[in-house]
Amino acid sequence: MNKKKKRLSPNYKYFFEPTLKALDYLDGSGTNQEIYNKVISITNLSSDIIEEMHNFTLTEVEYQLAWARTYLKNYGAIINSSQGVWALTAKGKSLIKSNNIDVKDITRFSSRKKNETSDDIITEEKKNWREQITDILQNINPYAFERLAQRLLRECGFTDVKVTQKTGDGGIDGTGKLQLQGIFSFYVAFQCKRYKGKVGAPEIRDFRGSLGTNIEKGVLITTGAFTKEAKEEASCEGKRMIDLMDGEELIDKLAEYGIGLNEVKSYEIDEDFFNSLKE
Repeated sequence: MNKKKKRLSPNYKYFFEPTLKALDYLDGSGTNQEIYNKVISITNLSSDIIEEMHNFTLTEVEYQLAWARTYLKNYGAIINSSQGVWALTAKGKSLIKSNNIDVKDITRFSSRKKNETSDDIITEEKKNWREQITDILQNINPYAFERLAQRLLRECGFTDVKVTQKTGDGGIDGTGKLQLQGIFSFYVAFQCKRYKGKVGAPEIRDFRGSLGTNIEKGVLITTGAFTKEAKEEASCEGKRMIDLMDGEELIDKLAEYGIGLNEVKSYEIDEDFFNSLKE
């Protein structure tokens, strides 16, 4: 029996104080990404911890930070808007000013709250379907994944999209043409990688090296994620640009164009409202 790999990242409780301090440094409000960047700066976490994956597309630090925000929100220390911006409340500012951030009190109070979910990442319902589609994408055969990419690129406005033979074509899985404003057009090659982890810079270089002289841009689509070095290599000045689409972006696009996904509208019952009618 394989032992479960020990988590490197601290748990959500560790991130209570860094999250509050990050928002304080950001003048009281910030997006998830801004908070993440500031927390990384404050905590000086190692690269091994920062790059540790929780699932196919989310790092462990991002996951734990999301729960930290949820607990702090339930505690009344922070609030969030529909636009995804988090802000310190008077209570949160008071905690920072007094330097009295009681981890046990925050955890105990938040645990009593109903419907405690990390809704700043995704609701539980949304998380379930995203995990299901990720699992499907990870397990379909390579040629089926290439045909999925072909369909998606067509929906995105590409024409003459062709998938290469199943034997492969020097790293290229397919080609297409994109026309801009009915005037300019350029040829694109795409590659699909069913990764559970992160695609690195070497894969970007190999893909770029496989592009013929008639190809002006590359698109690399993965079910996983990309390392920082891969992103830098893809946009390296003086070289042919490689556009990247990670697993989260891929799922977003499939949902946007209704490819293999059907939107279902749902409602949540406001029990407090109905109870208030009895008073």
